[in-house]
Amino acid sequence: MANHKSALKRIRSNESKHLRNKYQHKTTRNAIKGLKALETKKEAEALLPSIVSMVDKLAKNNIIHKNKAANVKSKLTLHVASL
Repeated sequence: MANHKSALKRIRSNESKHLRNKYQHKTTRNAIKGLKALETKKEAEALLPSIVSMVDKLAKNNIIHKNKAANVKSKLTLHVASL
């Protein structure tokens, strides 16, 4: 158990940050699955910018690595283009 007030506060803040990061990451993954499930190119093209933005935010906040973000965006763009 923590012996300092600051350590106790750090434990609390880490937990809240962990929950927020987990929520954002899961929301983005669900959005990506939804994009991959779409059949029409028009709908996919409309949804792509918002998902790219979500992925960029995850990379900016170090929830995912920047190279992973680039790979995800590239694959999604190729997928939408191939529809």
